[in-house]
Amino acid sequence: MVPQGLAQIFHHRCVFLNIFANKPADKREITMPKEVKGTIPSYTGLLLFGLGFLMYANTLGHGHALDDAMVITDNAFTKKGLSGLSAIFSHDSFQGFFGEAGKSKLVAGGRYRPLSLATFALEMQVFGFSAFIGHLVNALLYGLCVFLIFRVLADILPLGPQQLWIAGITAALFAVHPLHTEVVANIKGRDEILAFLGGWLALWLAFRAVRLQRPMWHLLGACALFLGLLSKESAIVFIALIPLAIGYFEGKKPAWLGAIRHTIPYFFSAILFLALRGAVLGPGFGEGSLELMNNPFLKWQDGAYIPFRTDEKFATIVYTLGRYLKLLVIPYPLTHDYYPRHIPIIQLHEPLAFLSAGGYLVLITLAFRGLVRRGMLEFGVSLFLIALFPVSNILFPIGTNMAERLLFTPSLGYCLALASLLVHIPQPILRKCLLTSILVVYGGLTWARNPAWKDNFTLFTTDVIRSPQSAKVRNAAGGELLTQALKADSLTARRYRETAIGHLQEAIRIHPAYKNAWLLLGNAHYYLNDYDRAVTAYQGALALDDQYEDALKNMGLAYRDGGRIAGEIHGDLPKAMRWLGEAARILPGDYEAQRLAGVAWGFSGYHAQAITYFQAASRLKPELPDAWYNLGTAFYQSGDSENGARYHQKAADMDPSVQKRMSPGK
Repeated sequence: MVPQGLAQIFHHRCVFLNIFANKPADKREITMPKEVKGTIPSYTGLLLFGLGFLMYANTLGHGHALDDAMVITDNAFTKKGLSGLSAIFSHDSFQGFFGEAGKSKLVAGGRYRPLSLATFALEMQVFGFSAFIGHLVNALLYGLCVFLIFRVLADILPLGPQQLWIAGITAALFAVHPLHTEVVANIKGRDEILAFLGGWLALWLAFRAVRLQRPMWHLLGACALFLGLLSKESAIVFIALIPLAIGYFEGKKPAWLGAIRHTIPYFFSAILFLALRGAVLGPGFGEGSLELMNNPFLKWQDGAYIPFRTDEKFATIVYTLGRYLKLLVIPYPLTHDYYPRHIPIIQLHEPLAFLSAGGYLVLITLAFRGLVRRGMLEFGVSLFLIALFPVSNILFPIGTNMAERLLFTPSLGYCLALASLLVHIPQPILRKCLLTSILVVYGGLTWARNPAWKDNFTLFTTDVIRSPQSAKVRNAAGGELLTQALKADSLTARRYRETAIGHLQEAIRIHPAYKNAWLLLGNAHYYLNDYDRAVTAYQGALALDDQYEDALKNMGLAYRDGGRIAGEIHGDLPKAMRWLGEAARILPGDYEAQRLAGVAWGFSGYHAQAITYFQAASRLKPELPDAWYNLGTAFYQSGDSENGARYHQKAADMDPSVQKRMSPGK
């Protein structure tokens, strides 16, 4: 028997149907128990579509978050709307964000995902900066994923009384699984959704081409896969999943060589994409980087980063793969950030590495057994392993230890394997209770996780608690707190800045060479008027990169404002002279820095230097009477009454009120 709840959905009836029409896909007939005989109700797929959409209905009021800036709000190509399409398809996907040529390669291997950016550009053209539309489209596309999972599995799985139950339960589990929140609740995650849709449609079309003996379906399938690849490179896993599905579910044993032969059109589709990607980005998918945020397999030793030993890298990767298994089964707690050192450095002898390796040995054994047995459980396991392999860091570095979004396609294998186990539970009550419990718990966790994706402030301040050892989220939380402090009242702003300092100090402790964290730490101290600590932090950033323009400029401002406080408030003229001299050197185009330096050096009796600073100030702001008046005063104090009078008179000509201040020696 099947669960009574799902029996009501499927009306206790099923016949092997064409995916999008109410007619048989081929001439085969099957004999089924009376309780499952009949036709598929037309609304089954719609119910599953609705379930997928409903899981993300509470994101429709959210704004943009995380990487949305890179592909939407701050991407120069996307913001142009349809006029930016040519640039989108001819550049790295992050080029429009970074602006400068070559900076997009800071992300390991570069990114070429123009199709998802094209959809954002279209939305921008029609709706402008509408986060609502972005979230709505993502939720609808996710519902479509769930619908197609059911319809395609119903078509390709072996005929039998459990065929539709496995398809339906798999789709329902996929719909509610909390690991998908990063993909769907973050608008940028559309690249994963479109890649999955393109690959999944290609698999279905390839299957129909074989079953109906109509090669034209292969051409359509190759086009679908190409579109998926244009959305995200991860769709390439369907090159392996397509022959796997054909070999499992179509033809008599042995069918594997024939299945591979049917995959040739899809290989050409992948080759075309790789050629296009190579023409735009150049060869390669990622080289080793010495920046921890782009290469997690580095460790700090003797004041520099060095690569992991081979055994450390292997053990850490194996441990990380085990974390994926844990999240599939128990998806809590979730976080968007698994950067170093959320995943610690693991040694081969550690028990968790052995436990993870043992789990994957079991899965690999099941996958190989499936080549002969061809069971649903084995197919699900194989799907999971194949889809996970390219993002496992085994083949090439992906720039991070792990990410929940990378489980979007692999999780389908888990859902299929779990569904096959559930339908084989002999006790109907136990089966029903387990299925209901899993759906309710997973759905509840999804609904509860979605609000974290409301905006950057909510996301970062939520996940910094869940990933306290991640330098990246510590830095992100600190930066966002500083941004929000600018909009808050004075008491809240101070609290935000003090909290930001704690996060940024932790980011630097974890990643000593994190120059952006040093910069933000300097900014936090600057806004709290702690100029000494601000200068120290900026010096830390410049020690890592002496061409770091933001750090140099901000340090100049800290010198300027700190020097003014030292002179005006504390009467510390030596410090004022030193700091304001540095400010004038670093900020040659800043009028206030030049003026204050002139005042400090003039009060200290260094009139020649004061004249130099005031001359620079007057060149920067020639329209200001005070600029000329200060210069005249400096000349007077140096003993040059002629120039003193000339510049005082120039100031008086511009503003007669200056005349009252004019007297020799002032």
